[in-house]
Order: sequence, then structure tokens, then C-alpha cells
Amino acid sequence: MDQTTLFEPEREPASPNAGCTRRDSPEPAGSIAQRVAAIDWPCIEDNLDRYGCATVPQLLTAAECEALTAGYTRGDLYRSRVVMARHGFGRGEYQYFTYPLPDVIGSLRATLYPHLVPVANRWNALMHLDPRYPAAHDAFLHRCHAAGQVRPTPLILQYTTGDYNCLHQDLYGEHVFPIQVAILLSVPARDFTGGEFVLTEQRPRMQSRVEVVPLSQGDAVIFAVNERPVQGTRGAYRVKLRHGVSRLRSGRRHTLGVIFHDAQ
Repeated sequence: MDQTTLFEPEREPASPNAGCTRRDSPEPAGSIAQRVAAIDWPCIEDNLDRYGCATVPQLLTAAECEALTAGYTRGDLYRSRVVMARHGFGRGEYQYFTYPLPDVIGSLRATLYPHLVPVANRWNALMHLDPRYPAAHDAFLHRCHAAGQVRPTPLILQYTTGDYNCLHQDLYGEHVFPIQVAILLSVPARDFTGGEFVLTEQRPRMQSRVEVVPLSQGDAVIFAVNERPVQGTRGAYRVKLRHGVSRLRSGRRHTLGVIFHDAQ
């Protein structure tokens, strides 16, 4: 795709819930970098353009998910804890990791980011926004840190029965990478019920569109943080997105959030 084309016309529409990955075995194999390289990135780009989100089945192994969940009680891994009800964010809680990040999270940030940069830069060109993103994540973090955004933003969210996350955007400062990733660490039906990932899209002069994204343990959803371009009859226009989690009916749910910009 070039900088002025939103969709590849020859590609068949795909459901964002179908999953974009090339995989021959039911369990993810190889390093994080190898798994990320095996993703069907044209499928990801197509789904992001059409729906604002795309899913990757089993990006993390069950063992990696369980290790991250078990680490939630380790205070030395985190820089802060937020109880959502105190701030009107919903119910539940989350903790932001501190630097240095756990290896799995650092690898996810470093390897996912370069594949998302072409989409981010093309979207900004279509929306007539100035920022362009460097090819390497370290270079983008240097930009964030030079502007005072030095606090890491990857986090784990924990929900128990009755908890939910209000619709929101993860912005954190002047420098915002427009795409982020959430990975479900728990097992639906075994660990919890309810608690669906929800994405809403506010379209100008139209009613909002809602996307509910079912996930299994280790599945990733890649989605727009704030704005994205949508192709209209007169060219591309901007839509605003927010994401959240519906009410947990029972159990306990943990999610890893991978945000590529740091916070002030």
C-alpha cells in the first residue's frame, strides 16, 4: 500500500475475530520474535483498516500467560497500582510495570512495533497529521523520553466478579503511537465469564459502531488507540475510538496491555 491508499481492493474482507497468523501447530512455537514474524501482517493491516482492530491467536503460550499472572503480586515489578473505582474508570485494578520490563514484554514491544509503523504512518498521512514514527521502537522511546514521557506504560489489569472497564483511550502525553495491543492471560469459562473486550467507533454525523472481540488465553487484539481513517465516498475521514471491558459475570480475569509510548 502507498501513503494515499486506504484499502487493498483485491483482498477479500476478513472478520477481525478470525485471527491473522500462520501456524501449523495448536501451541505457539519459537521465540517472541519468531512468532511475531509468522503473523500474517497484510491480514492485520487489512483488518485494522476495515474494523480498527485485528486478532492474533495464541501470541503467548499458556506458560507465559500464567507466569505473568502469577507475577501480579510481585510489587518489585511495578511502578504504580491504580484502583479504578477511585478515579471513575470502572471497577477492578491495574498495575504499571517499571523498567526494566520483563523479557516477554520488552520483546513484544520491540518486535510488534516495526510491523505497525507503516500502518501508523499511512494513517497519519491520510488524516493530515504531522507525526511520523521511526522504524525502531528504541528511537520512538527516545523521542518520548526527550519530551519528558519516561514512565513505562505496559500494564496488567485484574478484574473480579462485577468489575468492568469504562470506555477510554490510553494517551499519556504529547507523543502517542496510534496502535496498541492487549493480550488475554486468563482462560475464558475456566477462570471467568463475561468480561468481553469492547471497541467503539464514533463516526461523524452517524451513530457509534461497536466491536466485541472474543479472545482465548494468549490471544492478542491489536487496535487503534485514538483515531483512525475510514474511507468515505469523498475520501478518508477520521473516526474516534475507545475501548473497554464489559462486566465480569464471575471469576477473575487478567490482561496484559502493551502500549508503545511512555507516559509523563
